[in-house]
Amino acid sequence: MAETNLAQAVEAASDASRYDTNVKYILADKQILTRILKYAVKEFQDMEIQEIMESIGNDIEIGTKPVDAGLSNLGRVMGGETEDSVPGEGKIFYDIRFTAYHKKSEIKFLINIEAQKSSDAGKLGYHLENRIIFYLARMISAQKQTEFYHSDFDNIKRVRSIWICMDNEEDGDSIEEIGLERKTVFGNKESADGTDLMKAVIINIREGDNLKDSGNTLISMLEKVLSGMAAEEKRRILEEDYGMIMTTELEERIQLMCNLSENIEAKGIRKGMEKGVERGRREERIKAIENMIKIGIVKEQIISCGYTEEEFAEVEEMLLAGV
Repeated sequence: MAETNLAQAVEAASDASRYDTNVKYILADKQILTRILKYAVKEFQDMEIQEIMESIGNDIEIGTKPVDAGLSNLGRVMGGETEDSVPGEGKIFYDIRFTAYHKKSEIKFLINIEAQKSSDAGKLGYHLENRIIFYLARMISAQKQTEFYHSDFDNIKRVRSIWICMDNEEDGDSIEEIGLERKTVFGNKESADGTDLMKAVIINIREGDNLKDSGNTLISMLEKVLSGMAAEEKRRILEEDYGMIMTTELEERIQLMCNLSENIEAKGIRKGMEKGVERGRREERIKAIENMIKIGIVKEQIISCGYTEEEFAEVEEMLLAGV
C-alpha cells in the first residue's frame, strides 16, 4: 500500500509540475505576451498588436526546461535557467523573462512575468508584495556590467514585473500597480526623473470555470486560457474573440494543458474515493474491536485476529472516554 501511495503521489506531482510548466509556455507565446503588454503596461497601450509583437525580442526565456521534447524548438520560445545569482545569496528563477523595445521612444524594457497560483500570505508564508519588490530590485541591480557600466546610472533600463495571480474570488478581478513615487515634502521642487524605472503590475484573475466575463479584456482572455474549458472551445475563443493565429505550438500547448488538467482532476477524484473506502474499512475494524471488548474478549485474542495494537488502544481510549 505504501509503495502504491508513493507512486500515485509522484505521478500526481509529475502531472502538476508539467501543468505548471505548460502554463508558462502558453503565457510565453508571443501572441499572449503581446496582449499582456498592450493591456497591462502603459507604455504599450497605444501601440497596435502587430507593432507590439515586433517589439518583443527573440530572447524569451522560461525558467524550466521543456518536459515535452520538440515543442520548444518551433521558433517560439527558448527554455533555460533564467536565474540571477549573487555570492552569498540564494538563486531566483524567473518564470518568464524577455526584452521589448518601444520603437517610438527607443526605450528598452526588461520584462518578467510570474504565474502565481496563490497570493494568500497565509499559504505563502510571506506577503507577495515584498517578493515583488525584491524581484524589481534584483532586475535593476543585475543590470550593472550588463546593461550599464561603472557609474552610468542614466543607462539603467526600465523593468516591468507582471504577476498573474490566479486565486481570486468572484469579484476579485483587478489590475494593480506597484512603483516608485517622488513626493515633495518641503518646498516647491518637482521632478519625476527615475520614478518610471521599476514598476510591477499585478493581474488578479478569478478561480472557477463558470464566471461571468470580466469587464477587462486582458483578465477575460487570461481566465479563459487558464480555465478548465475544453481545448477546442479555447482555440475558437482565442481565434474569434482575440484575433490569434493557432500556431502548431500554441495548439499543442492548449491541448496538453486540458489533458493534464483532466488527469489531475481524475486522480484527485480517484484518490478521494480510495480514501473513502479505506476510511470505511477502518471504521469497520474499529467497530469490530469495540464489539469484541464489550463481550469480554481479551486484548491478546483480539490482536491474534489480525487487529493492531494501535487500533485496540484507540478503541479502549474511546470506551474509557465514553464516546
